[in-house]
Amino acid sequence: MILIGQYDSPFVRRVGVALRLYGLPFKHEPWSAFGDADKIRAYNPLTRVPTLVLDNGEVLIESHIILDYLDSLAPAGKAMFPAAEPARHQALKIASLAMGVGEKAVSLFYEKRLHTHVSDVWIERCRTQIASVLEVLEVERGKRGGDYWFGDRIGHADIAVAVVLRFITDAHQGLLDMNHFPALAIDAARLEATPVFTEISQEFIPPA
Repeated sequence: MILIGQYDSPFVRRVGVALRLYGLPFKHEPWSAFGDADKIRAYNPLTRVPTLVLDNGEVLIESHIILDYLDSLAPAGKAMFPAAEPARHQALKIASLAMGVGEKAVSLFYEKRLHTHVSDVWIERCRTQIASVLEVLEVERGKRGGDYWFGDRIGHADIAVAVVLRFITDAHQGLLDMNHFPALAIDAARLEATPVFTEISQEFIPPA
């Protein structure tokens, strides 16, 4: 398999971490959706990342769809989204909230980076949405014991929250006071110190 995209994207990074944790071999092409758009377009006409090229040449896009496929390859009981309810829909909700925050953080970055006249209204709207979701996630995490959101091992919800927090702190320094989200910050710091998160990592590179 070939994973296309840079690891400073939380969407690409969550897939890279999952691939490594599943022990699935893959080649990484760190192409930028801006600087390498023509290369990506040959596989994905949306020129978005992550893009995953399967061994048979088929192409998957969107991180959630890719993770759904990877879960299907996992041995019975080892998928990183829970199989049984209510844990399954709860984990999907946490991951969706985290990825929604990621989308808002990306949108906010582009607003600041690409527009000559920045909309203060849009900036505040995005900041409020990001902070509001993190507040919800903080409360939910505080209700759960253990090192992980669901069960006794890492799952997609844990990965999603951690990679998004890393993106926010890298791309929007000073946007939020992370001391307001201690439970999330503790989880993220612990995961970032693990070998797989250290390997599947990249310093934030603003698009040219």
